Parts: sequence; C-alpha cells; structure tokens
Amino acid sequence: MKTSKRFMLGLSSAAVLAMVVTGCGASTPQANSSSTKPADTVKPAETAKPAETVKASAAPMPKVTIMVGGLEKVIYLPFRLTESLGFFKDEGLNIELINEAAGQSAEEALIAGEIQGVGGFYDHTIDIQSKGKALESVVQMAGIPGERLMVSNKLKDKIKTLADLKGHTIGVTGLGSSTNFLANYLVTKGGNTGKDYTPVPVGAGQTLIAAMQQGKIDLAVTTEPTVSLLISKDIASVLVDMNTVEGTKQALGGNYPATSLYMANAYVKDHPDVVQHLANAFVHCLNWMSSHTPEEIADKLPKEYYAGDKDMYLTALKSTLPMFTKDGKMPADAPPKVLEVLTAINPKLKDANIKLDQTFTTEFVDKVK
Repeated sequence: MKTSKRFMLGLSSAAVLAMVVTGCGASTPQANSSSTKPADTVKPAETAKPAETVKASAAPMPKVTIMVGGLEKVIYLPFRLTESLGFFKDEGLNIELINEAAGQSAEEALIAGEIQGVGGFYDHTIDIQSKGKALESVVQMAGIPGERLMVSNKLKDKIKTLADLKGHTIGVTGLGSSTNFLANYLVTKGGNTGKDYTPVPVGAGQTLIAAMQQGKIDLAVTTEPTVSLLISKDIASVLVDMNTVEGTKQALGGNYPATSLYMANAYVKDHPDVVQHLANAFVHCLNWMSSHTPEEIADKLPKEYYAGDKDMYLTALKSTLPMFTKDGKMPADAPPKVLEVLTAINPKLKDANIKLDQTFTTEFVDKVK
C-alpha cells in the first residue's frame, strides 16, 4: 500500500491551492494541568470564591487531519464550509483538511494511520469491514449520492439504456472508489457483469473532462461542478441521475447515504470528546446550510470552487443542496440498501457477516444541541 507517497502529494497539492488549514497528525489529549493547594495553605478569600467563577484549564484538543475525496466537489461542501464559518474554531478543534482526488486513497490513508478522518461515502465502511477493518460514519451529511452517469454526446444516440453500457469505458475517480461501486452496479443492473465494461480512473473536474474529450472514456460517474461543466461545454449529457431522491430510488432501488465523516472505530472509542466536538461543528454547519441561500453559501467558499463561472456554480449548488441532511443522522432504512447494492456487485459479501450497526453511529449527532 503506497499511501505515504500519496499522502505527501495530497499535502503538497493542498498547500499550493491554499486550501489546507494548519496542523497535521494526531496526538494524545493532554490531561488537565490544574492543581489544588493543600487545605492548610488555602486562604479564606479563596475558599469563599463562588464555584462558578473558578474555571479549570481545558485540555487542548488533539490535531485532527481529515482527508476529503475532492474538497471542491459540491457533495463535500460541508467540510470547507464548516471551516470557513468558524465552527471548528468554536469547538476548540485544530483541524487540517487535505484534498484527495479519490475516496479509496483517503480510506487507505486512514487505515494506515496517516490521518484521523475521511470525508467520503458511507459505502466504504461496509466494503472495508468485509476485509477485516473497522470504520464507521460518525456524521452522515448526505442521504443520496449526488452523482450522475454522464454519456459522451458523441455516443448518446448509441448508449440510451443501462444494457448499452456493455463494452464501453466508464470514468471513475479511482478504482475501488464509490463512483466505481456505482458504475459496477449500474452495469450489473443493465443485465451485464463487472467484466463487461472498463472502469478508468480519471478523477474529476478537468482531468475527467479532458479524458472524455480525447475519447479515453465513453461515460463517467461524476458530480457537480463537473456535471455542469460537461453540459455547458456540450461534451456530455445525463444518462442516470442520482442527484435527487426520486432519481436515486429509480437507479438504486432506495436511498443511498453518501457523504459522511468516517473514522476508525478504535479512534472513536478512544477519543469520544474529539468526535463529539466534530459532530457539533458539522451539524451546526448543516443547519446553517439549510437556512441560507446558495449565494450566501457560495460567498463563504474559495473562488477556485466556482470553476471559472460563479453563475454556473450557483445553479449546480442549488440543484445539489437537497441531498444534505440537516441533523447529520443516518436514515434508518439506508444501510441495508447500501449493503444490497454492494452485494449485487460483490456476491462474496453475502458470506461476510457484515454487522451494519458497526458501520455507523448516531451517538454523537444525537447529543448536538
């Protein structure tokens, strides 16, 4: 697993874009350093001081590094926005956000202990459990994928149904990524198998667009703002829409919770105070998003996120905002649907004895006031 090299590249890239906050790695929380004088040396005035005015020194929060599978993607909006709105700071958190093109790479970095959290799709927690690792979603930010299957306009007259995907190349962010999972499922739903198409890792944004322009991919599973860029440049059209509840149910048979903050189960158990503050920050952001306009939200983001066209970005943002939850909670009926989708493309999961209650928790978001 070559996660260290990828991790350093992520750091370097994020530094160039000035899209990373200071701080990295994790450290063990320090114990309270306050001490008490022996009773016989305490002056009367000190003992008479009202208890509510005496504040013990708070233990500093350990640094938390979160790798996000595309900070500029609208589906991962809450990560940068939580930082921009100051909610991390309000919770006393020291957060470093790192940009990574694919969720699979972030998952690998988390398992390797290079980071403490991932901004990625919930489905990774199920997939990785089947491989003997334990990860869990602690804040569920989106109830649907926000993805679309785009078909090159050069082939839209030939590729009209899922059955037509056979023999074609489909661009995904990375092999083993959530976009790869979804591409596999759509091909399977069309009556074919995962061997009947070729997934091509092309990332998102300009690298994906260039790959389609050059004919390296026939279709792509991607999100905003890449979708709007493909349409505005007359490069591709929507074949399958998973950016709405209705479209997701039609494509996948039910809700498919996507964007989440997931962490190693062991870290969550050992650092419940840190996780609670993270939950507080993200849920406050989700609430803020639900009560503000796309224009107000966009104004809190780096201009680079607009992909050179703020009006287009605002349109993309408006269409995507309904995917986000307001409370960070996992929809009760959603995990079984995700397992069903993943099992359809990987039958071995039937015998993996997946424990869904260990792939997510609402313990922390339930406590947010």
